[in-house]
Amino acid sequence: MRGSQTINTMSPELSQKLSAAVDGMPAFPKSVQKILELTRDVNCTPKDMVQVIDKDPVVTVKILKVVNSAYYSLPKQITSISHAVVYLGFNTIKNLALSIAAIGMLPKDNAAGFDGQQYLLHSLATASIAKQLALRVDDADPMDCFIAGLLHDFGKVVFAQFMPQEFRQALEASQSSGRSLHLTLRDSVGADHAVVGAMLVEKWRFAPNLTETIRHQYGADLKDTDMIACVFAANQISKKLNFGFAGNPCIEELPPMLAKRLGGTMDEIIASLGDLAPMVEEARIFSKI
Repeated sequence: MRGSQTINTMSPELSQKLSAAVDGMPAFPKSVQKILELTRDVNCTPKDMVQVIDKDPVVTVKILKVVNSAYYSLPKQITSISHAVVYLGFNTIKNLALSIAAIGMLPKDNAAGFDGQQYLLHSLATASIAKQLALRVDDADPMDCFIAGLLHDFGKVVFAQFMPQEFRQALEASQSSGRSLHLTLRDSVGADHAVVGAMLVEKWRFAPNLTETIRHQYGADLKDTDMIACVFAANQISKKLNFGFAGNPCIEELPPMLAKRLGGTMDEIIASLGDLAPMVEEARIFSKI
């Protein structure tokens, strides 16, 4: 199936099936929805965010666990979110809270044989690279690019959970043929993870540009925006450098329109990013939360 694929162009049966799967996913925790609202508010202060996180004991405990890990090597034990913000900064704590929420929704196992740990590592690495790439373009917010990178493949989690047999079939077909997973998904399910992921973030009431980035991240559906350029490139770079694995062996080159926005080919961009080892190490720490 080529051309733009929306819930409206599918058969009523498939549309209903996908809607039911999306509805079956848990809602983003209230505290994290509140953090997202705060991040869109220019007047938001670190204190506002600390108050929200403090009301969610699960997120608080997990953030403190990461902050006190060997990775950050802080001089003393951090025992409160307000101290964590002082030591690591507003953005790091915000990214951590969002990562914890996304990770908390991953089922422990699935009948599709989809590796959740590798998927997470890929998603977190993509998020961090997309955030760095956002600094090169005019019209993309680094925080929005981090979130879009983190959630760009979340539709796969929906498939692994609610359509495991079809998803397994698509994963196997992609591995054996080397074809992109979104194409084998269109063959086996009738829709790809970009469509389902967009439905999910819409349900979670994320900003429209985030929904658009997830929906239009591939092939004939690819849109030419700064945010999509950052997420598309970050996704391919993560795959090329083997930062985790989300079931798709196919690495795509940057289309000329996106290369123009980012100022170079994929290899040039990778060279300009410098040493990515610390970023990947941070992604590993986050993924084990």
